Amino acid sequence: MIRVAHAGVGDWGKNVARVVGDLSDLAWVIDTDAARQAEYATRYPQATISDSLTGALADDTVEAVSIATPVPSHYALAKQALEAGKHVFVEKPPAMRGEEMEELVGLARANGLVLMPGHLLLYHPGLRKVKELVDSGGLGDVACVYGNRQNLGVIRSNENALWSLGVHDLSVILWLLEEEPSEVVAYGQDFVQPGIEDVVFCFLRFPSGKVAHMHLSWLDPHKMRKMTVVGREKMVVFDDMELERKVTVYEKGPWEPTHGEWRTRTGDIFSPKIAGDEPLKLELQHFLKLVAEGPGDHREATDGLAVVRTLDRLTTSLRTGTPA
Repeated sequence: MIRVAHAGVGDWGKNVARVVGDLSDLAWVIDTDAARQAEYATRYPQATISDSLTGALADDTVEAVSIATPVPSHYALAKQALEAGKHVFVEKPPAMRGEEMEELVGLARANGLVLMPGHLLLYHPGLRKVKELVDSGGLGDVACVYGNRQNLGVIRSNENALWSLGVHDLSVILWLLEEEPSEVVAYGQDFVQPGIEDVVFCFLRFPSGKVAHMHLSWLDPHKMRKMTVVGREKMVVFDDMELERKVTVYEKGPWEPTHGEWRTRTGDIFSPKIAGDEPLKLELQHFLKLVAEGPGDHREATDGLAVVRTLDRLTTSLRTGTPA
């Protein structure tokens, strides 16, 4: 089995560690919290427990590193791991500046290493179905995509709603449309903590003429995790808060009768069956497969670069109040 060193066993990192432990030989667990170190020493007695990644990077038997530490540390840790010749899975976003992400991608390419950002939603069976509908032309030509990611939840102090919430929907939008935006605009407000926007609205225009919108908020009475894709023939909604109907397809669209007056056309509404596989397990299985077989065309890394580059542009717009 592939020997992996995992860094960060906090709120989300513990989930990554669990799945890494199930799928690989978890050789090292790194965390700065003493209580967590003690817990994981008991849980994984075969693993070396440490508060630093240095020892794991010097361990020649370790092939890969998974990183789920706080966001500001992602770039530095991923860079150290790549420079040490390790394949890297790093939670989103891998970097907080486009130039940093370009550097990571360059290191991965130069050394033939896997660099895979943790864009979990790309491995969700429900969104895989949406992607299948888009790619097959089942919706007709796609006109627009919009996402709603809101709730009255954890308000972070080291990143705003754009970087914390927006990275999820943005990764899906770019993956569905397979192009980077030609123009982005973002507006937001910092109601709770000065300088950290907790409500953000984003608009993206693409070279093909498609558009996308994201509503991101920590200040909302409803928890929403919804993505809508509008096609000329059909429309599809992915709703992650639904227990059973994760994906709903609507046979609705504009229709021009022979006399030329546009009307709306309404047909059937149906929900395809969606597999119940855990997205995190599918994601990490893919990472370990790349480690075993090679990074190929580095698609995962370059897709991650497009996400960070777009987040960078949206941040510029957010700060200046002008399109970027």
